[in-house]
Amino acid sequence: MSAIELTGKRYWLVGAGDGLGRALAHQMSQAGIELVVSSRSEDKLQSLADELPGKATVETVDIADDDSVAAAAEAVGEIDGIVLLAGVYWPFSAKEWDCAQGVAMADVNFTGFMRVLGRVVPQFVERDAGHIVITSSLSAFRGLPGSIGYTASKAATMSLAECMHADLRHTGVRVQVANPGFIKTQLTDKNEFEMPFLMEPETAAREMFELMLTDNFKKSFPTVFSLFFRVGQFLPDWLYYRIFAR
Repeated sequence: MSAIELTGKRYWLVGAGDGLGRALAHQMSQAGIELVVSSRSEDKLQSLADELPGKATVETVDIADDDSVAAAAEAVGEIDGIVLLAGVYWPFSAKEWDCAQGVAMADVNFTGFMRVLGRVVPQFVERDAGHIVITSSLSAFRGLPGSIGYTASKAATMSLAECMHADLRHTGVRVQVANPGFIKTQLTDKNEFEMPFLMEPETAAREMFELMLTDNFKKSFPTVFSLFFRVGQFLPDWLYYRIFAR
């Protein structure tokens, strides 16, 4: 299968200020892709834009706010593709429920994506052209302990990508979903447990960009670690929870 050519295209990266988003911006810019980088922090975005080798513009956005998303989408204008990377995370279990944190994770990690896509997808469908890349997580495959909010929001995000792919796969609009494992960022720094196969943002960005250059719908990585989650989908409940919910 030949690689898809993205050089010269214009992409909107939402959640580009830190971590995976920042690393992916560098990968894409080095490949000759024009970028619009977005997050809530103008300072971080401007610093990123100044670092990038290619053309990049800055557009702040709070994807938890309808008016902010509407204004940003109008300012960004016509694009060839969008990559949704924004996310928030706080670890807690159902035994220690934090309502504010749980709602924030749902509102940014899932509903925020819906807000942005509501502004972008209709334009792609009308043109019969466009590329949508959604960042989900290995945690989305099945429920995990101590992960209320995050795992649920990522499962919703994966389902969102699957539904769009089902609707658009025979059109000119390409939908993809990336499911990374643990990435060393300010979010995973909150974890107090051992994180197997912990990736640097640059490693995860390479995996994600490789997906974007193909016609494949889904990529879960690191490959070996992802097998535990994918196999877990098919285990009976009694065995799955005995292994994963200890």
